[in-house]
Amino acid sequence: MDNIEKYIHKKLFEMQDLKYREFHSKLMPNIDPDTIIGVRIPQLRKFAKEFAKTPQASEFLKIIPHKYYEENNLHGFLLEMMKDYNELISSLDTFLPYVDNWATCDLMAPKVFKKHLPQLLDKIKAWLKSNHTYTLRFGIGMLMKYYLDEQFKPEYLELVVAVKSEEYYVKMMIAWYFATALAKQYDCTLPYIENQRLDKWTHNKAIQKAIESYRISDTQKDFLRGLKVK
Repeated sequence: MDNIEKYIHKKLFEMQDLKYREFHSKLMPNIDPDTIIGVRIPQLRKFAKEFAKTPQASEFLKIIPHKYYEENNLHGFLLEMMKDYNELISSLDTFLPYVDNWATCDLMAPKVFKKHLPQLLDKIKAWLKSNHTYTLRFGIGMLMKYYLDEQFKPEYLELVVAVKSEEYYVKMMIAWYFATALAKQYDCTLPYIENQRLDKWTHNKAIQKAIESYRISDTQKDFLRGLKVK
């Protein structure tokens, strides 16, 4: 084992919370519980900020696959802090195929993306064609985070509709995307629900999530309830 790995494992186990480990393991039934140490996200993020300042951080990013779930999260946090867009994209393309759970996938929202939205859109389109569950999920998540406000264009909805996957964690992200789109771009998004452009499960899940949102009016919620497919 590499000395950096030994150091990271030591640090992670020093932050271990066994009750949190037990709780968090239940949220990720597809992950081997033995690979979860049990480190709370705020603690891990704080450690990542300090570790990022060391020369060992760039070496750690080269050591994949990782053994522990928290190592993957640490990897994700380090990528988030990268300031060079091209280096970040290259590092993401190396790392994403090794992401094996929704939590690691969803915690990454690199700040530098905001400065490169035109280039990022092209990259998202490539991610949306991936066969890997969490690369797909990440692409949809980035489209949701950065392109549903002032950057929004109606054709972006088509990009997500075009994603075909039976994977639960992809379908759930599609539902989340459309629920958020209903909250932020209701008039453009509603026809996709009215015309049942999504499969039945994703359609109903998107409506459920939209109805749970405080950003959608009671009148809109009542209308959406009537669009559920039985």
